[in-house]
Amino acid sequence: MLFQSDEGKEPLTVEIHTEVDIVEARQKGRMFSNCLGFSTLDQARIITTISELSRNIYKYATTGKIIMEIIEKQPEIGLKIIAVDKGPGIKNVPKALESGYTTSGGLGVGLSGVKKLMDEFTISSQEDYGVNIQVIKWKKKK
Repeated sequence: MLFQSDEGKEPLTVEIHTEVDIVEARQKGRMFSNCLGFSTLDQARIITTISELSRNIYKYATTGKIIMEIIEKQPEIGLKIIAVDKGPGIKNVPKALESGYTTSGGLGVGLSGVKKLMDEFTISSQEDYGVNIQVIKWKKKK
Protein backbone atom coordinates (compact mmCIF):
# COMPACT_ATOMS: atom_id res chain seq x y z
CA MET A 1 0.00 0.00 0.00
CA LEU A 2 1.18 3.53 -0.69
CA PHE A 3 2.02 5.94 2.12
CA GLN A 4 3.49 3.35 4.46
CA SER A 5 6.94 3.07 5.93
CA ASP A 6 8.55 0.31 7.96
CA GLU A 7 7.18 1.95 11.10
CA GLY A 8 3.59 2.10 9.79
CA LYS A 9 1.40 4.72 8.23
CA GLU A 10 3.19 7.99 7.55
CA PRO A 11 1.43 11.31 7.08
CA LEU A 12 1.80 12.89 3.65
CA THR A 13 2.76 16.57 3.78
CA VAL A 14 2.59 19.15 1.00
CA GLU A 15 4.19 22.52 1.67
CA ILE A 16 2.11 25.38 0.24
CA HIS A 17 4.13 28.29 -1.18
CA THR A 18 2.82 28.69 -4.75
CA GLU A 19 -0.26 27.93 -6.81
CA VAL A 20 1.57 24.90 -8.21
CA ASP A 21 1.67 23.51 -4.67
CA ILE A 22 -2.14 23.74 -4.53
CA VAL A 23 -2.31 21.54 -7.64
CA GLU A 24 0.17 19.10 -6.09
CA ALA A 25 -1.89 18.90 -2.87
CA ARG A 26 -5.04 18.20 -4.89
CA GLN A 27 -3.29 15.47 -6.93
CA LYS A 28 -1.89 13.77 -3.83
CA GLY A 29 -5.28 14.01 -2.15
CA ARG A 30 -6.88 12.32 -5.15
CA MET A 31 -4.29 9.56 -5.12
CA PHE A 32 -4.52 9.10 -1.35
CA SER A 33 -8.34 8.98 -1.25
CA ASN A 34 -8.43 6.63 -4.25
CA CYS A 35 -5.93 4.25 -2.61
CA LEU A 36 -8.09 4.20 0.52
CA GLY A 37 -11.10 3.19 -1.59
CA PHE A 38 -13.28 6.25 -1.10
CA SER A 39 -16.25 6.57 -3.44
CA THR A 40 -15.91 8.92 -6.41
CA LEU A 41 -18.24 11.40 -4.69
CA ASP A 42 -16.23 11.35 -1.46
CA GLN A 43 -13.00 11.72 -3.46
CA ALA A 44 -14.47 14.86 -5.01
CA ARG A 45 -15.37 16.16 -1.54
CA ILE A 46 -11.86 15.48 -0.28
CA ILE A 47 -10.20 17.12 -3.28
CA THR A 48 -12.46 20.17 -3.03
CA THR A 49 -11.63 20.45 0.67
CA ILE A 50 -7.89 20.25 0.01
CA SER A 51 -8.23 22.84 -2.73
CA GLU A 52 -10.12 25.28 -0.47
CA LEU A 53 -7.78 24.84 2.49
CA SER A 54 -4.58 25.11 0.45
CA ARG A 55 -5.92 28.11 -1.47
CA ASN A 56 -6.70 29.84 1.84
CA ILE A 57 -3.15 29.19 3.02
CA TYR A 58 -1.72 30.63 -0.19
CA LYS A 59 -4.06 33.62 -0.26
CA TYR A 60 -4.10 34.67 3.39
CA ALA A 61 -0.95 33.26 5.03
CA THR A 62 1.40 32.99 2.02
CA THR A 63 2.88 29.71 3.28
CA GLY A 64 1.79 26.70 5.27
CA LYS A 65 1.19 23.02 4.77
CA ILE A 66 -1.45 20.40 4.12
CA ILE A 67 -0.99 17.12 5.98
CA MET A 68 -2.95 13.99 5.05
CA GLU A 69 -3.00 10.91 7.21
CA ILE A 70 -4.88 7.64 7.52
CA ILE A 71 -6.78 7.25 10.76
CA GLU A 72 -8.59 4.21 12.07
CA LYS A 73 -11.49 3.93 14.47
CA GLN A 74 -12.40 0.28 14.18
CA PRO A 75 -14.09 -0.80 12.09
CA GLU A 76 -13.86 2.47 10.13
CA ILE A 77 -10.97 4.04 8.28
CA GLY A 78 -10.72 7.70 7.51
CA LEU A 79 -8.61 10.42 5.98
CA LYS A 80 -7.58 13.29 8.23
CA ILE A 81 -6.52 16.50 6.54
CA ILE A 82 -4.73 19.18 8.52
CA ALA A 83 -4.13 22.67 7.18
CA VAL A 84 -1.58 24.67 9.16
CA ASP A 85 -0.17 28.13 8.63
CA LYS A 86 1.57 30.84 10.60
CA GLY A 87 -0.27 33.71 8.94
CA PRO A 88 -2.31 36.52 10.47
CA GLY A 89 -5.00 34.16 11.80
CA ILE A 90 -8.75 34.59 11.52
CA LYS A 91 -10.07 37.49 13.62
CA ASN A 92 -13.64 36.20 13.92
CA VAL A 93 -13.87 32.42 13.45
CA PRO A 94 -17.67 32.14 13.95
CA LYS A 95 -18.22 34.84 11.32
CA ALA A 96 -15.73 33.16 8.93
CA LEU A 97 -17.75 29.93 9.21
CA GLU A 98 -21.01 31.61 8.17
CA SER A 99 -22.25 30.66 4.73
CA GLY A 100 -21.75 33.55 2.33
CA TYR A 101 -19.12 35.32 4.45
CA THR A 102 -16.07 36.52 2.52
CA THR A 103 -13.19 38.88 3.13
CA SER A 104 -11.87 38.64 -0.40
CA GLY A 105 -14.94 39.38 -2.50
CA GLY A 106 -15.31 35.72 -3.44
CA LEU A 107 -18.41 33.56 -3.18
CA GLY A 108 -17.93 32.97 0.54
CA VAL A 109 -18.26 29.18 0.43
CA GLY A 110 -14.71 28.34 1.58
CA LEU A 111 -14.68 27.31 5.26
CA SER A 112 -18.43 26.84 5.59
CA GLY A 113 -18.34 24.64 2.47
CA VAL A 114 -15.42 22.62 3.81
CA LYS A 115 -17.33 22.05 7.05
CA LYS A 116 -20.32 20.72 5.09
CA LEU A 117 -18.21 18.46 2.86
CA MET A 118 -16.40 16.65 5.65
CA ASP A 119 -17.61 14.46 8.53
CA GLU A 120 -15.61 16.23 11.25
CA PHE A 121 -14.25 19.78 11.38
CA THR A 122 -12.20 21.62 14.00
CA ILE A 123 -10.51 24.98 13.74
CA SER A 124 -8.22 26.94 15.98
CA SER A 125 -6.91 30.37 15.18
CA GLN A 126 -4.86 32.86 17.08
CA GLU A 127 -4.47 36.32 15.66
CA ASP A 128 -0.90 36.89 14.42
CA TYR A 129 0.00 33.22 15.03
CA GLY A 130 -1.90 31.37 12.34
CA VAL A 131 -4.64 28.84 11.76
CA ASN A 132 -4.92 25.10 12.29
CA ILE A 133 -7.85 23.35 10.63
CA GLN A 134 -8.41 19.61 10.98
CA VAL A 135 -11.05 17.74 9.01
CA ILE A 136 -11.89 14.06 8.69
CA LYS A 137 -13.76 12.11 6.05
CA TRP A 138 -14.77 8.61 7.14
CA LYS A 139 -15.03 5.88 4.54
CA LYS A 140 -18.60 4.68 4.36
CA LYS A 141 -19.13 0.97 4.82
CA LYS A 142 -20.57 -0.88 1.86
